[in-house]
Amino acid sequence: MTTRLSQLFVRTLREDPSDAEVTSHRLLVRAGYIRRQAPGIFAWLPLGLKVRRKIETVIREELAAMGAQEVHFPALLPREPYEATGRWEEYGDALFRLQDRKGADYLLAPTHEEVFTLLVKDLYSSYKDLPLSIYQIQDKYRDEARPRAGLLRGREFSMKDSYSFDYTDEGLDVSYQAHRDAYERIFARLGLEYVIVQADAGAMGGSRSEEFLHPTPIGEDTFVRSAGGSAGGAGAGGGYAANVEAYTTMVPDALPTDGLPEPRVLDSPNSATIVTLVDLANAEYPRDDRLWTAADTLKNVVLALTNLDGSRELLIVGLPGDRDVDLKRVEVAVAPAEVEAATDADFAKHPKLTKGYIGPWSAAGAVLGEKSGTNIRYLLDPRVVPGTQWITGANENEKHVFGLVAGRDFTADGTIEAAEVRAGDPAPDGSGPVELARGMEIGHVFQLGRKYAEALGLQVLDENGKLVTVTMGSYGIGVTRIMAVIAETNNDDRGLIWPDEVAPFDVHIIAAGKDEVVYEVAEGLSAELHAAGVDVLFDDRPKVSPGVKFGDAELLGVPYIVIVGRDAAEGSVEFWDRRTGERESVPSDQIQARLAAARRT
Repeated sequence: MTTRLSQLFVRTLREDPSDAEVTSHRLLVRAGYIRRQAPGIFAWLPLGLKVRRKIETVIREELAAMGAQEVHFPALLPREPYEATGRWEEYGDALFRLQDRKGADYLLAPTHEEVFTLLVKDLYSSYKDLPLSIYQIQDKYRDEARPRAGLLRGREFSMKDSYSFDYTDEGLDVSYQAHRDAYERIFARLGLEYVIVQADAGAMGGSRSEEFLHPTPIGEDTFVRSAGGSAGGAGAGGGYAANVEAYTTMVPDALPTDGLPEPRVLDSPNSATIVTLVDLANAEYPRDDRLWTAADTLKNVVLALTNLDGSRELLIVGLPGDRDVDLKRVEVAVAPAEVEAATDADFAKHPKLTKGYIGPWSAAGAVLGEKSGTNIRYLLDPRVVPGTQWITGANENEKHVFGLVAGRDFTADGTIEAAEVRAGDPAPDGSGPVELARGMEIGHVFQLGRKYAEALGLQVLDENGKLVTVTMGSYGIGVTRIMAVIAETNNDDRGLIWPDEVAPFDVHIIAAGKDEVVYEVAEGLSAELHAAGVDVLFDDRPKVSPGVKFGDAELLGVPYIVIVGRDAAEGSVEFWDRRTGERESVPSDQIQARLAAARRT
C-alpha cells in the first residue's frame, strides 16, 4: 500500500532544535525521524524506524552470508555474571544499576559478553559444536556523563553485537577474519567511508582489537595513519593506522654514557614552567652549539589515579618537555583506574613534591619513590632512553639539574605511553611519518580470547576427550550511530539525502497543483510504481502549497522526487534527483524506467 503523507505520523520543523550540536541531530529531529525524550534518549518515529530497519537488514544479510545466527537477549540482566568477570565494578559510573523489589541487583546491559558466554555453556559441550557465531541487534545503555550530538553519543542506543566461539586459537583467527570481512561488505553497502585502525580493547579485554572509524571532523576519536593508510570505500589500504590510544612510540637506541660530564644543580628562580625554564637556560646557562629548547627538558607531570575501590594514588610521568600528557592514553595504560591532574590537595599531602621543580633525581641521588619518601610510582616516556641528557627539576625550590643522564643518574619504575601523538611522528611499523585525523567509531572487532570463558567456566571436550577452554571473539556495530553518521554525510543546506540502500522510500511523488488531473496522474503513478515493487511516499496533501511540499521533500531526504504539476495533462512530469540536484522533464509513462536507471548509478 502506498504511504500517503497526509496520513503519515510526521511533523517537520522549520527551526533547529535548541540542543542540536551537529548536522545529523538537527536534521533528524527537524525531518521527524526522532524526538528527544531526555538527554541522550530518543523516541523513534515511523520514518526513523524505516531507515533503522534498512540498516539492520544490511547487517543481517551479511552476517547470515558468513554463517552467523541471530538470537535476542533482554536488556535487563542480573548482577552475578558481570560480577564474575569483574565488570560490575570496572564499568564504574557508566553502568545503569538498579534493584528489584526484593533488593536483588540488576543492570541495564552496556554489552552482553557474559550472557552470550553462559548461553553457549548451557547448551554446548563438545568441540563438534564449534565453531559458532551468534549475534543480536539490541538496545544498550550507558550513563554517559554528557550525552551529546543526538544519536552519535546517547544513553540508549542500538547495537549489533556478535560473538564467535572456537576451541583453538587458529579457529578464532578464522572467525575474526570472517567478521572483519563481513564488516567491510556492510560498510561498503551502506556507502560509508572507513579506516580500520588498531585499537585498545579497554574494559572488553582480549588481545587483538581493531576499530572501523568513519573519518569526520566531528569524530570523537583521534587516529593516526601513515602513507597508504588513507580512507576509502574499501577500507584502509596499506600503511599503518591506529587510534592514538593504541599508538606505540618508536623507541630510540640507547646512547653511550662514557665521558659524559656529571650533572649540575643550578639556581633557576621563577622557572616553574617549561617556557620560563628554557628562557632562563638560554639567558643564564647558554650552550655553545645551539639554543636550549623544550625538547632538552624532562617534564614531570603528577597525575592522580582513582582505583575501583575508591582509593586514590599519585603517579608521576616523565616525558620530553616539548610534549604534553594525553590523558586518554594514560587511561588506557592504567585502566580501569580513572585519571586526572593532581590537585592542590594532593600536593599538600606530599610536601616533598616541589611543585614546578619536580624531577626524577634528588640530592641523595635517589629515584622519586625510593629514598625521597614519597612512595609515588615514576614512569618514563619510551623516548627517555639510557644515555639521553636532560634539564629537569632538582626536587628543590627554584633549582634545576642540568646534564642529568638517563640510566646513569636515574632510573624509573617502568615506561608508559602517555605523551601526545603528533603529526610527523614515525609509524611503529616503519612505514613513515603519521598524520592525525578525526573519526567516529562505527564498528569494533575484538579477539577476546579466553577471558570470559575462564571467568564463567565455558569448556568443551576436544578430540581427545580433554576439557579445553573456549576462545571467543566479540564484534560490535553501532546501528543507531551509523544512521546518524549516514545522515551527517548525506545532506545539503536544505535537508537530508539518503543513499538508496537505506532511504525510507524509493521515490517521493508530489502532487503540485490544485487541478484534479494533477492528483489523478499522481495517484495513478503512485499505484503503478507500488505495483512494480517500488516503495512510494505520495504527498497528497490537498491544501498545502507546492513550496511547502518541495521544502518538506528536501528535508525528508528521499533521493528521488517526482513532481506532478501543470504538465501532467500532457503526460509529462518532472524527475528530481536529489543526489545531483538535476531536474528534468520525463514522460509519465517512462518514470519507472527513469527511476530504475537513476538507482543503478
